[in-house]
Amino acid sequence: MKVKIIRLTDNHPVDAKIIRPSGIVLPSLTDGWRFNFKKHSKKVHFQTYVLVCDETPTMIEGCLIFQMKDTIEPYMAYVEIAPHNKGRDKRFDHVAGCLIAFACRLSFIHGKEHYQGWLAFDVLEESKQDEIKLMAVYCRKYGALKYGETTMVITPEAGEHLITKFLN
Repeated sequence: MKVKIIRLTDNHPVDAKIIRPSGIVLPSLTDGWRFNFKKHSKKVHFQTYVLVCDETPTMIEGCLIFQMKDTIEPYMAYVEIAPHNKGRDKRFDHVAGCLIAFACRLSFIHGKEHYQGWLAFDVLEESKQDEIKLMAVYCRKYGALKYGETTMVITPEAGEHLITKFLN
């Protein structure tokens, strides 16, 4: 799927795409990422996607692992932006938004019964304070709602908004 991300050096949109990582080496902890996408992508019911720029198609800007829990419930198992897209010197913006919106799109396609269009995910950080901060970001930027202790959901309405904003 074609998307646009924002190059922060000049604030211009850049052509990118979200694809299956065929032939692309997935990142892991040894590459400075928080999650081991190499390992997790091998799990049976996980669908792995990467976001890459058209001008640098072998450099991963962000990763997403999506799954269907119990074959009916859409679940964003892992999402992460590349280390070079974090902090003050990050290269691109909108990477996380594109990946989360893509997961929302998958929730409309694959969700069954009353789960269609709903996207669930868990926020698990080392400290409770970091967990609360990250949950606040998901609420503010992506319209997620807290559901229980660590689980969050994006409603179909919020998902449609993200799809419109980041994928169209």
